[in-house]
Amino acid sequence: MTTELPKTFDPADIEARWYAHWEKNGLFRPERPDAEAYTIVNPPPNVTGSLHIGHALDNTLQDVMIRYERLRGKDALWVVGTDHAGIATQMVVERQLEAQQDKRTNYSREDFVAKVWEWKEESGGTITRQLRRLGCSMDWSREQFTMDEHFSNAVLKVFVDLYNKDLIYRDKRLVNWDPKLKTAISDLEVETTDVKGHFWHFKYPLEDGVTLDDGRDYIEVATTRPETMLADMAVAVHPDDERYRSVVGKHVVLPITGRRVPIVADEHADPELGSGAVKITPGHDFNDFDVGKRAGFQPAEMLNMLDAEANVCQTADGLVPEEFLGLHRFRREKIVGEGDGARELVVKRLKESGHLIPHFAKTKDGEEVELDAEPRTIATPFGDRGGVVIEPWLTDQWYVDAEALAKKPIEAVKNGEIEIVPKSWEKTFFNWMENIQPWCVSRQLWWGHRIPAWYDADGKAYVAMTEAEAQAQAGDGVTLTRDEDVLDTWFSSALWPFATLGWPDNTDLVEKHYPNDLLISGFDILFFWDARMMMAGYFNTGRAPWPKLYLHGLVRAADGAKMSKSKGNVVDPLGLIDQYGADALRFFMAAMESQGRDIKMDEKRVEGYRNFATKLWNATRFCQSNGIGASASIEAPAASHAVNRWIIGEVVETKQALDAALADLRFDAAANTIYHFVWDRFCDWYIELIKGNFDEETKAVAGWALDQILVMLHPFMPFITEELWSKQGDRSDYPLITAKWPDPKATVNPQAKAEIDWLIALTSATRTAKNELGIAPGAKLEAYCAAPSALARSVVDANAAAIERLARLTPVQFAEAPSGAAMQIAAGDDAFVIPLEGVIDIEAEKARLTKAMEASQKEFGSLNGRLSNPNFVERAKPEAVEKARADAAFHAAEIDRLRAALARLG
Repeated sequence: MTTELPKTFDPADIEARWYAHWEKNGLFRPERPDAEAYTIVNPPPNVTGSLHIGHALDNTLQDVMIRYERLRGKDALWVVGTDHAGIATQMVVERQLEAQQDKRTNYSREDFVAKVWEWKEESGGTITRQLRRLGCSMDWSREQFTMDEHFSNAVLKVFVDLYNKDLIYRDKRLVNWDPKLKTAISDLEVETTDVKGHFWHFKYPLEDGVTLDDGRDYIEVATTRPETMLADMAVAVHPDDERYRSVVGKHVVLPITGRRVPIVADEHADPELGSGAVKITPGHDFNDFDVGKRAGFQPAEMLNMLDAEANVCQTADGLVPEEFLGLHRFRREKIVGEGDGARELVVKRLKESGHLIPHFAKTKDGEEVELDAEPRTIATPFGDRGGVVIEPWLTDQWYVDAEALAKKPIEAVKNGEIEIVPKSWEKTFFNWMENIQPWCVSRQLWWGHRIPAWYDADGKAYVAMTEAEAQAQAGDGVTLTRDEDVLDTWFSSALWPFATLGWPDNTDLVEKHYPNDLLISGFDILFFWDARMMMAGYFNTGRAPWPKLYLHGLVRAADGAKMSKSKGNVVDPLGLIDQYGADALRFFMAAMESQGRDIKMDEKRVEGYRNFATKLWNATRFCQSNGIGASASIEAPAASHAVNRWIIGEVVETKQALDAALADLRFDAAANTIYHFVWDRFCDWYIELIKGNFDEETKAVAGWALDQILVMLHPFMPFITEELWSKQGDRSDYPLITAKWPDPKATVNPQAKAEIDWLIALTSATRTAKNELGIAPGAKLEAYCAAPSALARSVVDANAAAIERLARLTPVQFAEAPSGAAMQIAAGDDAFVIPLEGVIDIEAEKARLTKAMEASQKEFGSLNGRLSNPNFVERAKPEAVEKARADAAFHAAEIDRLRAALARLG
């Protein structure tokens, strides 16, 4: 028995009620021990995070797949959890302490970590609550955290195993150092920003008796970071640069420090850039580090001139003058007091000694002025958390031999064992993996997985799962000290596909759900997470973590710009859910996701999908009011009426198209398939066609077709579909979330399809023609078909009443039309003539249409001319170009429409 629906569709009430019901009754993981497994792991959001629009896209796509496979009867497991987010979480707790005039260093490590756990229990569940609002059907009973005990044990085991196979080691290399947080950070945590700066030119004197071929006794070098000259170790020139060939192997004597450094030949130096000579500071620049190694410097020999807070410290050779010691690297980040930073003092001293080469520039008035440096806009790396300029810094860190671990994933993608969708990302994947660098996995934090290494007094490391095991390695009486560092969070999240299943202990769960079936992630973490899961999967289990990786794009602002808080164009998905409902937002995300292309945020489209939900709501209310309730079978009911045979065939085709689209991960095609079936075929046509003919067959078919809609739409719009499913009949023991995917056991009836499609074509053509010519929609018109097809005769004979009601054509006659003004329409291969004598003024209408077409032609020509001009396309604001294109497309369509309307009038 149906339960009457309220007149108004209210998403908020429905969403809260149904999500609580699903979760309380364990329906996100129904008991299906014998069913085929289907597993997805959610990219674990930071425990400090809150839902942003990217999360909304990512999780919608995953939920579409998990709900779809659950409906298909599989044991669908969607693993959910959060990442401990070392830096972000430690910063949150430290800020809380600062607000209380307290700080981390007032506590022991253990006490501070206890405070972090306390924060996590009280405030760390924001994003998981928000994922519920989006409708994510995750298995919350198995919610994971990367610092859970079982997960931590897995992390330590992997570290020890890698170490024992010589795939993890300690080394001195350059890292991205955040002087504010005082830790190494990953490339993903570095944001490059254009900053106004300068390009200084200096003279580096050649050693006594050496000159260039042009007679100069110095080499000119240029830099955007003059303070680093305190740790310069070489000057590089290109091996083919004739200007410097005679001095390669000779030396310069650095100003300020007096350090004697070699001139080396290296292709890093660009002969076309500046003087062609480059100062080399291997301890503070990534490119220079590589040049230094090629020049024969060992990392342990490379000079470091900064401490952890980016204050100048003495280099190993003791040549930095005392006045520089303790200065911050540049004034704007000076920690204490006023005055010069190291940058400013270096420039001042070089200018005083005559080693600064001035830059000459012209003012707006044409006057030449002398400047200390050339103004430049410089791409500068900042830490995304600390907010200060990142310093390449030479430190001892733990590294994973990523090159060795990358071999299996590279091979897997090449031989098809792992498929990357869209395939266009493979080239980027190979480029990165085949040129991969050692992976720095240690972080100078207190919160995180502490590195399982202990050191004796000589610095020798003993790596083990426990201190007792390390002590056993070192021997009795050897005093050991635990490594202070923790592991990069990407190290632990790389184990997510199997450690969340209990690996290495819970072999039953791992056996069934590993490898996972699919990974969906943003392309921006392809290297940081996805590729590392491949490495960890093959190393620890010998198998790929999943056979297919789907990479989606970014959600951008409406104008195509990247969303950022600074631009003020960030869209809050929770606000959209409040306004339009979660179903509408989810459908927008799926409908707009086109194999990795970026999505432009369009609130109007979200509103449109809310209207779509309302349309389905009202269609269901209409069905209820005419005695149409839940179906009694999964199979299609028996049908004799053409319209019923037609809608059954439409369900069959829609289900087939939906299956094909989801198999190919074409979310846009899948969403649009079900959208057009619901709106166009079922609501607009089927319901209209059956009005006034609600016999028992039609009620059964209509109820069955509506049930199929609810099932097929459920992965995209779970809340409204579950509500309508429950109200269509008493099936509380058979909720939609665990219903069965459509299996009509029927075929398309070609005759019924041809008949109804012909009827729809006739009605649509008539309505379009009336609209184009300004004829009232309700006006009844005669129609003539001189040479009807057999199909036309059968449809008209069987559906005269429907044609009069829908197309407002009466009568339809199979004869020559009388002479006089008329318009022409077509349905299939049949041409109809509709007399217009006394309906409209034909000549006036032709004049109106012609004038409108000429106006659109003129406007289109003007717009097309602008768009054909490269100056406009390249220099105008992107939004202006986009608007011009949209306007041109509109007028092109108008020209076609008006030309067709004129053609109708003969």
